[in-house]
Amino acid sequence: MTTSFTTDTDRLGETVDFVREQDAATLLPLLLPGLDALELQALVDRCRFSHAAVLVFPPAPEALRTAFADCGLPADVAPRPSVVVRERLAARHRRDAAELDVRILRPPVAGPDGTSRTVEVFTLTVPPGSDLAAIAERERAWEHEAHLAFEIDRPDPLVLRGMCAILARHGATADGGGYNPHEDGTVFYFAAPPETKAGYRRVELYVPGDHRDVLADHLAEHRARHSAETLLRLMTGAWTTQALAVFAELRVPDAMHTGTGTGVETLARAVGADPGSLASLLRYLAMSGLVATDRDGFRLTELGALLSADAPDSMRPLALLYGGPFYRSFGALGHTVRTGEVAFDHLFGENHFDHFARHPELSDLFDRSMAAGSRMFDPIVEHPVVTAASEAPGPRTVVDVAGGNGALLGRILAAHPRLDGVLLERPHVLEAARRSLDAAGLGGRCAYREGDFADVPPDGDVYVLSRILHDWDDERCREILRHCARAMPADADLLIVERVLPPDDSASLATAWDLHMRCNVGGRERRADHYARLLADAGLALVGHAPLPLDGSVLHARPAAAPPPVGG
Repeated sequence: MTTSFTTDTDRLGETVDFVREQDAATLLPLLLPGLDALELQALVDRCRFSHAAVLVFPPAPEALRTAFADCGLPADVAPRPSVVVRERLAARHRRDAAELDVRILRPPVAGPDGTSRTVEVFTLTVPPGSDLAAIAERERAWEHEAHLAFEIDRPDPLVLRGMCAILARHGATADGGGYNPHEDGTVFYFAAPPETKAGYRRVELYVPGDHRDVLADHLAEHRARHSAETLLRLMTGAWTTQALAVFAELRVPDAMHTGTGTGVETLARAVGADPGSLASLLRYLAMSGLVATDRDGFRLTELGALLSADAPDSMRPLALLYGGPFYRSFGALGHTVRTGEVAFDHLFGENHFDHFARHPELSDLFDRSMAAGSRMFDPIVEHPVVTAASEAPGPRTVVDVAGGNGALLGRILAAHPRLDGVLLERPHVLEAARRSLDAAGLGGRCAYREGDFADVPPDGDVYVLSRILHDWDDERCREILRHCARAMPADADLLIVERVLPPDDSASLATAWDLHMRCNVGGRERRADHYARLLADAGLALVGHAPLPLDGSVLHARPAAAPPPVGG
């Protein structure tokens, strides 16, 4: 069982004990300080304490069953879909709700007087290595879904409105809700008043049946209250960019541990920081789930560990790049929007390729940043085109055009020992690539070619353009693709790695990168049909399109007159 889920098991056990010991008459005065005797009696007469809720993230279903047994709960409780919590998680973390298989279980627990209650357990399975781990870390830190729940025994709409009014009068505020058709019940969530002493920040009123008419007014109040807060968080998003950059620049993650907390004074000495200011930074980052607090101080979460310098596929270079030169140029986004010109060029007097080439430290940072997104590459090594080349008789060559420090080519060669590689790049980049591939024991199977796009080597079997075309306008893309087409044999394949804009304008990292490319590079992201037209103009045909991690895509193209690809 993972350390993180051990924490979940402890939280589950604490929730079980709480439900066993409490009742409505003692909880309500703690929850709503200031209730008078008549209001308390009115609430107690019409509702009962039914459960407390906790959201956990088991690595697998059997881990959840073990946790139930450890907490004295029956392990055979059937899960149901949780529509409300799934939608809340999707909204908070800007994910597609279809990706979040949130389930709800209600194992029974006996109250102090023998009354039947439940512990409401929301579960989202997070296997090791899943990209849902970041959601789990944030939710554990903030306990958004932990709440107390009271069930109304006689769900009359007038009574329901009156109970909502009592909660509002004593400082509870609307905090969402919904109707769950799977169990025909309506849920009203409230944020507890700041002075609550119940130990929970959220309250639920559960009402059997469909009460969406009353719910509509409740949700309208919630939206009105949260609109200004949402906008304020958006307007201060730049603070998060800088907080991450400073966190990485000072190497704070490298001084922290994921298992146990470290005191602020100790951390400040280790990284050369002011203890008070560092504590403020860490509290801010805790809101985003990069660190968490415990009795010893601050500990690093799995999300924050991605900014450690020695983490596999460390994202530290990206934090420094987006918080450094690209942060400055994004401050001139208005120039791009008004004129269509590149803000980076306007600010620095030259394009970012030339600027970075004149500053070796920035060039190195850029190349390491490109490698930091290499998790996008994982499925490419098993792409049918690559596998077919590896299994074909005789030598086969993969040509990586402008492949940076060789991160992608290195993965392909490591996974397919029968393949050879050619890396085309600028001279100063090739030096770093050669060192990296030699260190991995792959240098003997890779040739290095100095040059530009006009120098694409001929006679390869698989050509790769990884995150290249989005740097350029359409005319330059056609030129690059024509160079590739001229070099490619008739039966060669071209794999293009990009973030592709969704055809329906749904939420995607590609949309954010489109703005970034226009502001900082002069390129843009494109839809798949746009790439198909560019390829056709260069004498190539788009024959496949598959998703990659981090909202990436791999486009498969061949010479227009080529035979169908392997597998159709």
